[in-house]
Amino acid sequence: MGELKDAALYLIPVTLGGSDVCRVLPGYNHDVVRSLRHFIVENVRSARRFLKLVDKAIDIDALTFRELNEHTDLSGISHYLDPLEKNGESIGIISEAGCPAVADPGAAVVELAQRKGLRVIPLVGPSSIIMAVMASGFSGQSFAFNGYLPVKDGERAAKLRKLEGRAWSEDQTQLFIEAPYRNMKMLGAILAACRGDTRLCVAAGLTTEQEWVRTKKVADWKKLPPAELAAALNKIPAIFLLYRG
Repeated sequence: MGELKDAALYLIPVTLGGSDVCRVLPGYNHDVVRSLRHFIVENVRSARRFLKLVDKAIDIDALTFRELNEHTDLSGISHYLDPLEKNGESIGIISEAGCPAVADPGAAVVELAQRKGLRVIPLVGPSSIIMAVMASGFSGQSFAFNGYLPVKDGERAAKLRKLEGRAWSEDQTQLFIEAPYRNMKMLGAILAACRGDTRLCVAAGLTTEQEWVRTKKVADWKKLPPAELAAALNKIPAIFLLYRG
């Protein structure tokens, strides 16, 4: 493995579901990955699989992995940065999909690195949030990512109406996500709660063979065949965007 010029915490984007890392990720990222021996990952199994996609010759057994996800006790992660802080050895962060630390548990260790004054280097890669804004036709000057909305029907409907109101009153694109297996339920909730002239974009399967992006007014979404929507959205990672008409 080659040596990196700068010892740092490298934030390494991964694909959004496809396996063609050469098409989605810059060559420099591959060089960084090959140079690292220490990784902080959301899931060890998927991280190992990603590393093998980058380079089959990588000796996975020679690497160290520390897991950081929603089950991790954050009070015990300070030693995760020991290779960098004590030995000057770079560390890579790998998420399950997309960019580390964006709607991702990796943000906790990045915050820790910043507090310790350690160098943090974000690498270029696919962000479904940014790509969805790009493809929607909505405002890219002002937008807000709201993560997951409430699961309970009444609370979710109230939140949707609040986001819709913000899109109209503040001229701000509102983004949110749902678990892929609940995409159709979320779409139904949006169509039931929002005004007919509000615009909705759904961006699913970005950068993969299943990529599907549509922007229509809510009233027009209601006219689409349910079977077509289910084929495009069911169990496929998606981002929902609301904007004024």
